Amino acid sequence: MSDNNGFKISRRKALAGLGGIGVASAGAGLGTSAYFSDEESFEGNSLTAGELDLKLDYKATYAGGPGRLDEIDGWYSDDGPGEPFDVEEIEDGTYLIGEVPNQTDDMWENEVQNTNLCAPDLGLVNGDEIPVFTLEDVKPGDSGEVTVSLHVCDNPAWMYMNGALTANDENGQTEPEADVDESGGDPGDGDGELADAIQTTLWYDENCNNVLDGGDDDTQSEEVCVQLVIDTSGSMGGTRIENAKDGAQQLAQTILDANSDNQVGVSQFDNSGSVVQSLTDVYDDQPGDPTAGNGVGPAIENLTAGGGTNAQGGVDAAQGDLEDCPEDVRRIMVVFGDGDINTDGQAAKDAGTEIFAIGVGGASESDLNDLASDPDEDHVFLGADDEAIQQLFAQVGQTITGGEEVILEGTLADAMDALEDGIALDGNRSTEEREPFAGAMTHCLGFEWEVPADVGNEIQSDSVAFDLGFYALQSRHNDDPPAEPFNGTYQDDNGLPSNGTASD
Repeated sequence: MSDNNGFKISRRKALAGLGGIGVASAGAGLGTSAYFSDEESFEGNSLTAGELDLKLDYKATYAGGPGRLDEIDGWYSDDGPGEPFDVEEIEDGTYLIGEVPNQTDDMWENEVQNTNLCAPDLGLVNGDEIPVFTLEDVKPGDSGEVTVSLHVCDNPAWMYMNGALTANDENGQTEPEADVDESGGDPGDGDGELADAIQTTLWYDENCNNVLDGGDDDTQSEEVCVQLVIDTSGSMGGTRIENAKDGAQQLAQTILDANSDNQVGVSQFDNSGSVVQSLTDVYDDQPGDPTAGNGVGPAIENLTAGGGTNAQGGVDAAQGDLEDCPEDVRRIMVVFGDGDINTDGQAAKDAGTEIFAIGVGGASESDLNDLASDPDEDHVFLGADDEAIQQLFAQVGQTITGGEEVILEGTLADAMDALEDGIALDGNRSTEEREPFAGAMTHCLGFEWEVPADVGNEIQSDSVAFDLGFYALQSRHNDDPPAEPFNGTYQDDNGLPSNGTASD
């Protein structure tokens, strides 16, 4: 409240004073006027601070050769150096060495892409500092991979990753190593060669499948026909349909940019289903263009919400249009909905169409799993918040085009050097501008290391140790976040850590 001439009065006292004046005036006219009265109020007001909590889950594997299950399981036992885990040989010579949620819950395989993993009872990595790789007797030709799944609960946030090489030791020398390595081999001297020998790759794993998809030009240039099938029922009104249109337009542009022979069409479903744009390679109408009226972008922009939810009609209409796709071209359907899906899409799948399913709001996970092609974890994308819609479409677009983006690659020493000051991560890889990570959805990063088979004796008995960390920073009211944020544990003037690593 303002202070004029030293007189202070609260809002509550001011209202009480005005009320008293009104009563006095009315009393002066008793017997000559009626009583008028009125009351307005705003009750039950409250303000609650929002939440920003970064949670992680992960799946780690080690390709260390066959016949080593008991040995590796011992490293991850209660008495071993690793995080206790029941190691499993998932392929010949490849071992599952860590997973949160645990594989006994069947969470990763069936639900990691589709569940709100911000739920408090799932036991995700949340402030815990644990090792992922704790391996002994690593040989040339061995490799390992961890896919880390990031969940921002629940407000959008700028995301960063950092790391540090904490040891690179010689640990003495065997006689074969001494013949090729003149460093001396004193234990703990930091003169080991292993960090410079190990090759690493870090990438955005759009479908969370522990594999870098589209790593060659042939895969990225594969020709496709894609029908976008958009829910336009009444529940899609307001900002939800606008977000869906923005995401669908972005996906269409990604597909058409990936290969000049690609085609995209648009279908919709409410009380019934229909094709609103047949397959075309034209995104936007141009003045004087003979194909005017056949642009994918305008077709999506003209979608409006209202009516029921007949997903079966939309899928059937889209499949009919996909029949015009050249026979030897990959046929894809991307279905987006916010409610129950009344079709399993089996007829389309039997005809050879690959189906991706995107859901938000009240979308049923089981319905999406039934509709999508197998495996579900590669084809189902579910978000809890409308703000995630555009990023869900972007993940599907990158998955279809095989364009999973590599963040960095090189030796382990090079990777840790690049991560030492922190690197900024992008919540939407389909746009040029960096975006924050949407709340309550899944983003995955893959990190792979390999000891090349042609590495010589110079790495014998060497060891390395390294840290990886992630940091989330509020994005609302923060339009200009730092690009190289941190290497730390205390807050600087920008609210970022300055030394060490951080997990949330």
